[in-house]
Amino acid sequence: MNLSTLTHIHLLLNHFPTVGFGVGLGLFLVSLYVKSDPMKRAALAIFLIIALMSVPVYMTGKAAQRAIKDQPGVSDVLMERHQDAALLALAFMEITGMMAWLGLWQFRRTSRATNGNWIAVLVLSLITFGLMARAANMGGEIRHPEITVPGADPADNEWIRVTSISDFINATNWAWPTLETLHFIGLSMILGVALIVNLRMLGIAKNISFSALHRLLPWGILGFGLNVSTGMLFFVTIPDQYTQNLSLHIKMILMMIAGVNILYFTMFEEPWKLGPGQDASARAKVVTTVTVLLWVGVIYFGRMMPFIGNSF
Repeated sequence: MNLSTLTHIHLLLNHFPTVGFGVGLGLFLVSLYVKSDPMKRAALAIFLIIALMSVPVYMTGKAAQRAIKDQPGVSDVLMERHQDAALLALAFMEITGMMAWLGLWQFRRTSRATNGNWIAVLVLSLITFGLMARAANMGGEIRHPEITVPGADPADNEWIRVTSISDFINATNWAWPTLETLHFIGLSMILGVALIVNLRMLGIAKNISFSALHRLLPWGILGFGLNVSTGMLFFVTIPDQYTQNLSLHIKMILMMIAGVNILYFTMFEEPWKLGPGQDASARAKVVTTVTVLLWVGVIYFGRMMPFIGNSF
């Protein structure tokens, strides 16, 4: 994709993390007040979906930055400040999403999440919403300087600096190989759990109930989080290598769909009720087949990044 298309995608998506997360947070606060478990589960699902959507929002933002970099009236300093704030917000967003998923997983296993999970999700969601709103406001300042606070220092007050991360990884011999190792460990964890769970749904190892395999899902989610975090570090280190890479775009789309698909195995009754010796329904097998194909696609297009798109 060219920079113009990616910029339009960023403009299309960039309100979802703030507005969507705000909706989820409002629903979560109401659910805590009225003590409604269905509302809590809905809010947790929203947190997870928005966390997944936030990754392409950040990545397309880099394309938007490149597209308007040399235009009159556009401040490079403001764009750098927005980029740093967005990365910090993204980090908290992904942690919140993982904790939200853990709450959904606990709901499925024990019919309730722990008090510790509720507290963690509440605190993280409040912090994340504040950080997302701050990053969104900084993004607005790029094109609307009239809302900029006079005298504000735009560059030196961020907790996370993208340039500092990039400089460290590029200047440290062991950093990139370590990230690559962790990235493939995460991928192995995802695929290991995904294959075990999905093959059971397709009729292999029928003597095992799905509820017994359900306890493996946190290991897959841990691998997913490891993959996303190391992948984002690759991206912020050498963004020009990845921003317009078609293979990466396809990989990210497939991975986001596969990430949402985990809700089926986490929340729905159909797989949960699959006992020893029982066959999954046709619908469950279709979902399972799609999941396997999605992860095969993620692996394939990840491997093809040096060859499709000519970015390496």
